[in-house]
Amino acid sequence: MSSVKPLRIAVQKKGRLLDESIQLLKECGIKIDNGRDQLKAAARNFPIEVLYLRNSDIPQYIQDGVADIGIIGENTIIEKKKEVEIVQKLGFSKCRLSLATPKDLPYASVKDLDGKRIATSYPVSLQLFLDRNGIGADIHEISGSVEIAPNIGLADAICDLVSTGSTLFKNGLEEQDIVLKSEAVIAASPEIDAERREILDRLLFRIKSVLAARNKKYLLMNVPTGKVDAVTKLLPGMRSPTVLPLAEEGWSSVHTVIEEGRFWDIIDELRNKGAEGILIVPIDKMIL
Repeated sequence: MSSVKPLRIAVQKKGRLLDESIQLLKECGIKIDNGRDQLKAAARNFPIEVLYLRNSDIPQYIQDGVADIGIIGENTIIEKKKEVEIVQKLGFSKCRLSLATPKDLPYASVKDLDGKRIATSYPVSLQLFLDRNGIGADIHEISGSVEIAPNIGLADAICDLVSTGSTLFKNGLEEQDIVLKSEAVIAASPEIDAERREILDRLLFRIKSVLAARNKKYLLMNVPTGKVDAVTKLLPGMRSPTVLPLAEEGWSSVHTVIEEGRFWDIIDELRNKGAEGILIVPIDKMIL
C-alpha cells in the first residue's frame, strides 16, 4: 500500500460547479469513483481524495486544513473572509454579483440606493461595495429567493448572483451595477504540508495544460511557397508558425495554434493569400 498522503480536494456536493469540477479532473486524466452520495471518494490513478461538501462550508475546511485545496467560487471566498490562498483561476462557473431594482424605481447611479433597503445573501461583499462608493444603505440578510424581496415589501433593491438575468426579468427586476465578478478558483490551505504541496504542483501542471488548450485550435493549411511569408504574418503562434515543405514542389504546409474566434477574422485573408486545404483540429492538452 502506498504511503503517500493524498491531496484532499473539497468540491461542492451538487450543482453546476460540481459537474464542471469533476469534468476538469477527468480532462486531467484523473479517474474518480462516483462519490456523489458519499462524503469522499478517492482517485484510482492519482494521489488525491475528493471531499463532497456544502459550498458555504468549503472555505472554513480549507482554512482549518481539513481540506488541502478546494474548487470554489471566488465570491464565496470573499464572503466568508477565510485565510486561504487562490492558486489558480479556472475560467468556468462565471457569474456576477449585481444590484437589481424594480423596473419602476428610478435609478441613475448607485447613489440612488443611499438610505434604501437592500436584500442579499452576500452582506460582506455588498457592504464592501457600498463602503467604496460612500453609500449608507440598510442591508437585509436573507437566504434564498432574494429576488422576491422587493415584491413583498421587504426591500427596495436586491444584491444577488446573476448568470443570464432571466430570474431578475421574471420578477420584474432590472440589473443595475455589478458589485463583483466571480469565477471558479482553486484555493489552497495555509496548513498544506510539503508532500501535499508537491502533489498540488503536479495537479496544477495538468490543469494549466487543459486550460491552455480550451478555445484554441490547431490550424493546418497548404500555401504556395512564394506566399508563405505573407500568410505567416497573419498568424499568431506560440513562437512562430511551423512551415514544412510538401512533396509537390512549390508548396508548403503551414501549422500554428490559434484562438478559435480569431480564425473567422482572418479566414478570408488567408484564402486571398493562396491558402487552401485548411484544417482546424481540436487540441486536447497544451504544454506551455
